[in-house]
Amino acid sequence: MNELLTKGYAINASLNLVGNHYRLNKRQQDALRRACASKIQINHIVSKEIDESDVKGKTILIDGFNLIISLESALSGGYVFKCADGTYRDLSGVHGTYKRVKQTNQALKLIGETLRLLEPQKVVWILDKPVSNSGRLKTLILEMAAELDSSWEVILDNNPDAYIVAKDEVAISADGWIIEQVNWFNLAGFIIENKINEAEVFDFNKIANGK
Repeated sequence: MNELLTKGYAINASLNLVGNHYRLNKRQQDALRRACASKIQINHIVSKEIDESDVKGKTILIDGFNLIISLESALSGGYVFKCADGTYRDLSGVHGTYKRVKQTNQALKLIGETLRLLEPQKVVWILDKPVSNSGRLKTLILEMAAELDSSWEVILDNNPDAYIVAKDEVAISADGWIIEQVNWFNLAGFIIENKINEAEVFDFNKIANGK
């Protein structure tokens, strides 16, 4: 499907062609939608990715729901997808509400421990204010920061994506619109690859390369 997108086919047209040919169900098509991109998009996003060594001393803006939900999925044994652009995404999402799960605290602890190693100068979490329970998640994040003796800031904003892009700092996100525009670090991927051995990872790059 990456080839179709590279040739200029629209995403919906590409999904229809591939989905009909392989008789994919909606969930499978959703996975393709999140995992695939044109070569131009892939190269551009990859060019804006920074290495873990470059996080030190930087201000990082965390796309909170995006990161936490991906790690919750990985910790719970749900599929996460290593996408064409190198990001890790899942099929979960926030549809107006967020519910804490038993993996939430573990995800936050892994994030905190990893950030301690990477040593950013400042950590700012951005949460989608209209999402139900965003206030409770803010409290939970700040409680974890206190437990880890970390200084985190948490901001509730009506449009987190636009907020992150406007600040033009290092983004922690797998949202395509964000990482096409600002420098980003693949924190979810770093944690999944190094700290979550039980993660069920479906690597679209290996499939695309016939491995």
